[in-house]
Amino acid sequence: MIRIQQLKLNICHSEEQLEKKLLQSLRLREGINYSYNIVKRSLDARKKPELFFSYIIDVNLNDEKTEQKIVNKLKKNDIKFVKRTAYIFKHNGVKEISKRPVVVGSGPAGLFCALMLARSGFAPIVIERGAPVEKRVEFVNTFWKSGVLEKNVNVQFGEGGAGTFSDGKLNTLIKDELGRGHFVLKEFVKAGAKEEILYVNKPHIGTDELQKIVVNMRNEIINLGGTVRFNCLLTDFNIDNGKIRAVCVNNKEWIETEHVVLAIGHSARDTFELIKNKNIIMQQKAFAVGIRIEHPQQIINLSQYGRENVNKLGAADYKLTAKDKTGRGIFSFCMCPGGYVVNASSEDKRLAINGMSYSARDSHNANSALLVTVNEQDFGSEDVLAGINLQRKLEERAYIAGDGSIPIQLYGDFVNRRISTDFGEYMPCIKGKYSFGDIRSIFPDEITGVIERGIADFDRKIKGFARYDAIMSGVESRSSSPVRIVRDESMQSLNVCGLYPCGEGAGYAGGITSAAIDGIKVAEAIAKEYKLV
Repeated sequence: MIRIQQLKLNICHSEEQLEKKLLQSLRLREGINYSYNIVKRSLDARKKPELFFSYIIDVNLNDEKTEQKIVNKLKKNDIKFVKRTAYIFKHNGVKEISKRPVVVGSGPAGLFCALMLARSGFAPIVIERGAPVEKRVEFVNTFWKSGVLEKNVNVQFGEGGAGTFSDGKLNTLIKDELGRGHFVLKEFVKAGAKEEILYVNKPHIGTDELQKIVVNMRNEIINLGGTVRFNCLLTDFNIDNGKIRAVCVNNKEWIETEHVVLAIGHSARDTFELIKNKNIIMQQKAFAVGIRIEHPQQIINLSQYGRENVNKLGAADYKLTAKDKTGRGIFSFCMCPGGYVVNASSEDKRLAINGMSYSARDSHNANSALLVTVNEQDFGSEDVLAGINLQRKLEERAYIAGDGSIPIQLYGDFVNRRISTDFGEYMPCIKGKYSFGDIRSIFPDEITGVIERGIADFDRKIKGFARYDAIMSGVESRSSSPVRIVRDESMQSLNVCGLYPCGEGAGYAGGITSAAIDGIKVAEAIAKEYKLV
């Protein structure tokens, strides 16, 4: 194939204009037999408000010699000959096992691990503490209206994991030489996602579409011989002589197995306590905490596009980072264009928030987490679960600050140390009850100082970011896992054979795509050695 890079066209171009520019770039005559595939499309806004799409495109002439000849003749750095290889899942294990593997958790890591195991004939058993997504949506909507929390069915727990109630962002920064990331995107398309996620620069699905996709993935696992069991909480392990022998669910039922994929989310605090009590090796891990901040989507569009509305592009996003004078970093995280701040609590009298967008990204506000790094020195203890204890302390303060509701405060009032009494020029977009409160009371002074200065710094990059009436809410405490369940090169626990820590909760991923990739890696490790008889 011939790869063309940096092929630029106005964002309003037609398909015919794209094809014409493609042929001109390769100096090919019209009518020639060819096909092409868009590898990536990104926005070039350097000359805003004039906007362009920049493409990477693979062109196939079905003749490698001709393709190579064209590339050699053109002698352009942005036109190359490439061989694109598709990801191949290898399942050539020879060791026979008679007990089906158990996958704990049905977030992206668990779903993709179970899917690959099911396709390889392992007939995995998936146990999920929460409800199927259809019921889960009902529970979550009821919680947002009433404030009555169901501890095992909420924004954190249930089919699809915490990502089901998010923006559904699929970009990842991990290195992916084998093509697992593109494979994950193709599987999402196969399960119902729009094909554009295969090539747009920052792909996203949206919580409404994700809910349909996880159902389709669940059904494929079942059709291939797997089992998916809901309302099944992992409550114990049977470990004999350093090997996993069985797992217990709901304190009463034992499932015999020699392979357990521990794809728990990082909110499964009771499971981390079980792991600690079983002396399974874990270690503390740095993470980040902070707030969510909302702005009118139009000011973000104006900053990024040079215009308040560009229907073809949809709501604009941003990514911001800064280093504070104290040495701590502050950065935007899980930015949700046209989105909502949501109550993402999972424990009584503790309040945590997250960001969420539907596929249309059409609310009137943009929101993002602004997070400050915390590390082992901030935990104040050598206890492996000290990071979780810090999260809980902040969430308890947030619950108090909002009197059980999401505490919100205008940025100007946050700076002036007073509780807000009214909104400015716009209202919040929030799922769940909220009330004015003191955001500063949630954090130690060293964190609030970084947040205050960070917002002021970001205002130099996005005009209006530090406006007085910018709406802040707290606390964003579940950005990543505060622990890592240590594993070796075989993807197994250091001291329990047959136990495979996996995904975000185990400390090996940071988003939907990276979690899915980690689930695939664990499935590869099992299928490389074993087969079910």
